[in-house]
Amino acid sequence: MAKAASPSAYATLHDRLRGPIREALKQELKITNAMALPHIEKVIVNVGINKSKMDSKELHEYIADSLGKITGMKPVFTRARIAISNFKTRKGLVVGAKVTLRGKRMEEFLDRLVSISLPRIRDFRGLPTKLDGQGNYAIGLKDHTIFPEIAPPEAGKIFGMQIQISLRNATDASATALLKHIGMPFKPSTKRP
Repeated sequence: MAKAASPSAYATLHDRLRGPIREALKQELKITNAMALPHIEKVIVNVGINKSKMDSKELHEYIADSLGKITGMKPVFTRARIAISNFKTRKGLVVGAKVTLRGKRMEEFLDRLVSISLPRIRDFRGLPTKLDGQGNYAIGLKDHTIFPEIAPPEAGKIFGMQIQISLRNATDASATALLKHIGMPFKPSTKRP
């Protein structure tokens, strides 16, 4: 006699956003219309390229390859629009690389970030709860090798990145509630009596 297929032990973020997280937010925020709830619009992954340390074609290729493995998309290199002598930049010089994620790729990336990558940070005590005032949240990482897709490189090839999570229909309070339900590991609040 064949056994019935058991449901998956782990529900994806895509399913959780449309099921239990939506219901929990409706109760917590007291919003009955599902379209008025805050939701994640896009995630932007940025890498700043320092001219003095990272100005080689080989390193640019490594950054592009690493970002491609982490996000599943080819990054776009951003260039300086104007020359600034104090920063030693010329117009047209490559100053960064970025990837914009939406839809299923965005949800898969966030799921991996929260459940696999952030716990791999050494001495991790949680993320700050400070948002930008419009419900958007930014995470700065010093080491890109926390992602399991990346093999440990030489010390000179380690770079940092910024992950910007843009939300719609969100205030800081509602965005924090959504991110907590997703599983974002915020620092516990230490309010003094």
